[in-house]
Amino acid sequence: MALHTTALGAFPKPAHLELPDWFAVGEPDAADFGLEASTSTQVDRATQEVVRLQVDAGVDIPTDGEIRRENYIHYHCRHLDGFDFGKLTEKVVRDGTWRAKLPTVVGPIAPRESFLDRDYLVAQSATSRPVKMTIPGALTIMDTSANAYYESDLAWGHALAKALNHEVLALVDAGCTQIQIDEPVFARYPDAARSYGFDLIEVALGDVPEGVTTTVHVCCGYPDRLDNLDYPKADPHAYHHLAEHIDASSIDMVSLEDAHRHNDLDLFERFANTIVVLGAVRIASSQIETVDEIASRVEAVLQHVGGARMLLAPDCGLGFLPQEIALAKLRNLREAADRFG
Repeated sequence: MALHTTALGAFPKPAHLELPDWFAVGEPDAADFGLEASTSTQVDRATQEVVRLQVDAGVDIPTDGEIRRENYIHYHCRHLDGFDFGKLTEKVVRDGTWRAKLPTVVGPIAPRESFLDRDYLVAQSATSRPVKMTIPGALTIMDTSANAYYESDLAWGHALAKALNHEVLALVDAGCTQIQIDEPVFARYPDAARSYGFDLIEVALGDVPEGVTTTVHVCCGYPDRLDNLDYPKADPHAYHHLAEHIDASSIDMVSLEDAHRHNDLDLFERFANTIVVLGAVRIASSQIETVDEIASRVEAVLQHVGGARMLLAPDCGLGFLPQEIALAKLRNLREAADRFG
């Protein structure tokens, strides 16, 4: 049986869709992107379009492409009580790699009416394959917003995790069987991840029943533009610091970046219980990896992880890439995966 493939989040927005995009804007500051537009018929159709494009490219588990999101973090925050997007606080984030003006938490964080269940149903209507929905993790939200209310990071994080769980369970009730928590800052702050980040993951995924696959995605950072390959990444040993905690958690799958910067192969031997989603194509490079290049790396990793416990994916979301390049990378990923049938 060939290796399965999946996507990890953002897909290039269709050219006909006039919605702001974090990748296109080029600034991480939180701005008013017009949340009411996210439920329009036009956005629904664009979401279904990109799901079908992923499926046509051979992706077994597509995402909704995060088409209705300005970025993968703040879209969710706009649906929570406690965030003030009119009060922006300047802050250095991602372990000092960039500075931005970010929304401020000014009151207790609480969920409103669920919204991701509708997003899921729109996307799932485009295919019979299971669509994976992505949710920003508590630590990543905390690093991409400012706190002017909670007395401690732990209290702040716990409130966020409980609000995230509200959406997770709404997705479960809607029939979603693939749910991904995005925690790139685990690689930036492994001590905080080990201290309380994994506990917050367990809160966010609380009461998820059997039959629902949970993934935590930990990438090592985005550049400020496409083909800027020399950008500040997380510590290359961060995954080693996290592996034991990942494997001891309730997480079914862990998504690791490997294409932009190969990991030491002994890393993969540390996952005895957790399925590895291997990042096998770069997301910030317009160069299209050949099938042979992808397959060669996959073959090396498979010597350390059994094929029954590995999937293939891009390193992260594909939002930086032109659509034709993103699709070419996914098609080559599919062809490489088929070599291991």
